[in-house]
Amino acid sequence: MKPTLLKPWFLVCTIIIGGGALVGCQPKNEPQAENSKQAQSSQSSEENIPAIQAKVIPVKLSKSEACDPQGCIQYDIQTVETNLKWIDQYFMERIKKTDPIAFSEEPNQKINTAEGAEPNLSQSSTYVRFIGQNYHHATFAIQSYNYSAGAAHGMHHQEFVNFDLKTKKRLALADILVKGAEQKVLDTLYDTNSLWLDQHNIERDKLKLSDNFYYGVNGIVFVYPLYELASYAEGMSELTLPYTALTQLVKAEYLPSLPSYPTP
Repeated sequence: MKPTLLKPWFLVCTIIIGGGALVGCQPKNEPQAENSKQAQSSQSSEENIPAIQAKVIPVKLSKSEACDPQGCIQYDIQTVETNLKWIDQYFMERIKKTDPIAFSEEPNQKINTAEGAEPNLSQSSTYVRFIGQNYHHATFAIQSYNYSAGAAHGMHHQEFVNFDLKTKKRLALADILVKGAEQKVLDTLYDTNSLWLDQHNIERDKLKLSDNFYYGVNGIVFVYPLYELASYAEGMSELTLPYTALTQLVKAEYLPSLPSYPTP
């Protein structure tokens, strides 16, 4: 219900019920009206945060295969269609910048192959999907896979993209951390994952913070590329930093609301 602001010349009366009833009246001050207006503005801003609706759609390409004299690359690209056009535009711009050949109108070139031989065929896949939303913070993922003809195996990667829906900007790690907290975050990350890091012979001074992160169930999860911390067979490495350790390290507006647990 929209609060009613009283004119300055009206009186505001307070009734206190205790051992008896006491009625006190005092003049209505103008700053109270200003505070009420600010509260209304803040509430209106909160109500304007949209709930994201997203679905995965295929991207229409100029050609599904792009060929040059060395061979062809087969593309499979899918993105998200949401109720926020600026998010859709962000991912399409990223995709076109990463794989411009897939959108080229230039005709395919003739492939140089020995008679009867199959042309080299590489593969490139990109998939965007919506992960989740926590009030004004939303997370998406870009999953990619690339295989070069003749290679022992393909390379896969997953990049998490975090948005601030209030500012309509992507959030980097530096945006959510308290100023000057990077080293403390890194030390805490190492300490809370020391057993796994020791097993993989990762010394403290070798660990770096990753700007590829997402909000997990129990904490912020830092994601590392293939081979950086572990073998290819183990996939991309993930190190979790519990939310309980981040209250003084991450800005309050970028921490999820957590229960208040009783102290022992």
